[in-house]
Amino acid sequence: MTISEYIADQLVRAGVHYVFGLPGGPSIPYMEAFRAAGIEFILTSNESAAATMADVTSRLTGIPGVCHSTFGPGATNISTGAGEALLDRSPVIIFTSEVSDKLLSRTTQMKIDHQKLFEPVTKKSFRMDQGNVREVLRSAFMICREEYPGPVHIGLPSDIAELEIEATDIQFPASEKIEYENDIAAVISTLERARHPLIAVGLTAARMGAGKKLLEFLKECSVPVVLTPMAKGLLPENHKCYAGVLFHALSDYLEDIYEKTDLVIGLGYDQVEYNYESWMPDVPLLHFNTIRTDLPSGPNVTSFFGDPDDWFRLMKNLNKGSLLFDRSVIESVRNEMQTVFNGFSGHFGPVTALRILKEELPVDSIITADVGSHLHLVGQYWDTPAHDNLIMTNGWSSMGFGLPAALAAQLNKPGSTVVCITGDGGFLMAAGEVVTALRYKLRVIIVVFSDGELNLIKIKQSWKNLRLYGTSLYSGDLFMSERFLGVRVFTTDTEGLLRKAINQALSLDEPVIINAIIDPEDYKWLIVRPD
Repeated sequence: MTISEYIADQLVRAGVHYVFGLPGGPSIPYMEAFRAAGIEFILTSNESAAATMADVTSRLTGIPGVCHSTFGPGATNISTGAGEALLDRSPVIIFTSEVSDKLLSRTTQMKIDHQKLFEPVTKKSFRMDQGNVREVLRSAFMICREEYPGPVHIGLPSDIAELEIEATDIQFPASEKIEYENDIAAVISTLERARHPLIAVGLTAARMGAGKKLLEFLKECSVPVVLTPMAKGLLPENHKCYAGVLFHALSDYLEDIYEKTDLVIGLGYDQVEYNYESWMPDVPLLHFNTIRTDLPSGPNVTSFFGDPDDWFRLMKNLNKGSLLFDRSVIESVRNEMQTVFNGFSGHFGPVTALRILKEELPVDSIITADVGSHLHLVGQYWDTPAHDNLIMTNGWSSMGFGLPAALAAQLNKPGSTVVCITGDGGFLMAAGEVVTALRYKLRVIIVVFSDGELNLIKIKQSWKNLRLYGTSLYSGDLFMSERFLGVRVFTTDTEGLLRKAINQALSLDEPVIINAIIDPEDYKWLIVRPD
């Protein structure tokens, strides 16, 4: 096989169905090899979106996502998505074209050092040659899936695609379980001493699919549970132990629960979302995770590193007969939050818009949420039947995530209703992907909360008593038309119009934009100011 054919063949064997990206001239042999092997090359409008689509594909399928770009500017664009996969913990393989060996020491167009570029935003960066193809692919697939999972970059010199190599299948050895030295006695002692524990569930638990184990544990031992944003959906909002989501809207109400706890148990808690010390009361911490990571310093920190099965086996040492937590506190906090949200129903703001979306969309819809003020509301207010039904970025937190994430969700879950909820700032960053949705006939509903400003930055300026500056996006109507880049636009500024637009969108077999012109006043009362 040629190198391009061999790469395509091994991707197919690994279960890859899509490669996302923008091609350059040296990409052509690889694209042809993908086509011949049955892999669809999904052309995006920006390389960053291609990496986001690879990231979300890996989250939904469990198979590493794959993306590709050309030299220089293509590589720098796709590196934004590399950082996203790194800090949101997604296994992704990023191919980029690179200059040939004979030009490595020369000044030439579009040339930068790709290995140095990708070193800080990937787990590993390789440069492929005729002699290392198998080893690079084998290493890339292994490294991207090891804990924590993340992206691996492979540079493809522009002149190697047609070189021939022996077509030998890659052999992947069984993953070795890392055995950490844990102080089991200290873990058990910490659990046995607790009388009012609080469980904080995080991204690692969500990635590891620990929801079922958590539900089984809570049947035997009712303990209040808070979630980080990317663990949303791991525990149903109506579960008696569910307290709320850290960091997002009204999370300061959770302090009523913190005040009564004497131990915080972090289950798969990844501080890339929210550091413990940013919210924890001054009580002992017991941290369960898959790998050893940095933790707050101090004598009251105990840790255990291993698999979720081991976490829950040890958790059985909680002294169930001494759990004296007043369950009514959880109910009171939840009711107070709901009362506050209900208080914003008198105008067409983000809370009203989200309530209508909840009422009109199928309960199993997949929601992708972009970064911005609206994300803080979605994280706390939205009801999520399962973890994969709400997709966001909170480790990397890059605006422009929502739209390409929705396209990837629709590609990988074609029978699902997929809805992107984005602010107008995030939408403008990824607006070109509207054409991608049209090109591949992806039936996504893009709900744009239009307020004409970068609202979250505006709020943060107001916290500092600064003059508002540099946050106004436009004046008037963002779209000013019934179509945008060929996609139908429904403009709404009332409850009735939004309900009508949602149901029209659900009836159509095409992408649709709902331009929801909202009053952003809700945000300043709901978003919690960090200490």
